[in-house]
Amino acid sequence: MARILLGVTGSIAAYKACELLRRLVSAGHDVVPLVTPGAARFVTPETFAALARRPAGESPYPHLEHADLLVVAPCSANTLAQLAHGLADTVLTEAALAHRGPTLVAPAMNSRMWTHPATRANVELLRGRGVELIGPEEGELAEGEWGPGRMSEPELVAARCEELLGPHEAAAGSLRGRRVLVTAGGTREPLDAVRFIGNRSSGRMGVALAVEAAHRGAEVTLLAANLATPPPAGLEVVDTPTAADLARELLARADGAHLVVMAAAVADYRASEPREDKRPKDEEPWRITLEPTLDVARELGERRRNGQVLVAFGADQGEPGLARKRAMLDSKGVDLVVYNDVGRTDIGFDSPDNEVTLITRAGERTVARAPKGAIAGAVLDEAERLAGSRRGS
Repeated sequence: MARILLGVTGSIAAYKACELLRRLVSAGHDVVPLVTPGAARFVTPETFAALARRPAGESPYPHLEHADLLVVAPCSANTLAQLAHGLADTVLTEAALAHRGPTLVAPAMNSRMWTHPATRANVELLRGRGVELIGPEEGELAEGEWGPGRMSEPELVAARCEELLGPHEAAAGSLRGRRVLVTAGGTREPLDAVRFIGNRSSGRMGVALAVEAAHRGAEVTLLAANLATPPPAGLEVVDTPTAADLARELLARADGAHLVVMAAAVADYRASEPREDKRPKDEEPWRITLEPTLDVARELGERRRNGQVLVAFGADQGEPGLARKRAMLDSKGVDLVVYNDVGRTDIGFDSPDNEVTLITRAGERTVARAPKGAIAGAVLDEAERLAGSRRGS
């Protein structure tokens, strides 16, 4: 049985939360309803208390106690903004700041509110922190308009809760006592005082890996290269903006790590002579000589200690790219290569979802498209399997 915090916000769809609560309780979960004042205008808190079947006289701070899952359904545009920016003026938003674990949000609002740039920016902030959104669905809205904004149906939200709880509960604590080093983001190599060579990596995949490793009980250090998403709270975060910075910090910490996950997109080349000032624009060509950066994955493979597991991410395109990533097992000396097909526009860079191929010496398997938090779980599952087999041998 899992402990679930169910946030209900000020939306006409609050009535759907009653059915969601009923389904979660019937499945055997301990559900704590967190009803905002706005939601209470539509459905009384007493209704949710009765459906939750919770004993009287419990702790005065149930929203701040450990929970396996936080669900906000429905989530209004206002609460979505509060969650994105860390405001805490209700028991629900207080709980969101204190919660350490998976979070599922089911938005419900007018379609023009949903498509407003401010809401889209808030959605990206939440996804960057590993929050998963379900819906909204397209259909007729309460005010008579048609478009995206309907809360997903309770049975769909309940089913996704079960999917999130299953592997998450099973994995909880599996890395306790382990030190995990994760790299994330994309390095930037200076050309002059203002220009640089960079890439499109947002760091969302690496952040999701760090969050998942922390949930599993690991002591996590995140080496962050120009993240486009806020780093997770409660973890040691070290800024590593360039390939040289990342290599220095990674090599300095690697010996003490049981697991190293290299998800950052590290520049292969840098300017051999970057300018200290800004090069003024003129009509003359600007010829730049590039030199290779240190292959830090290969360096770690050569100096690894017994029992350490090394995971490398590789971005490439199509079958030729997959073949090149297979070769990384030996050329880099790593245990697991995670292949991202960047030839696709619906996954990977700038997307909340990913689809990867996990390559080991024992074989390979594809992890179908899913939110990056779920992909992180699959990657760490495989890394733990490799660590277990190494200890066993």
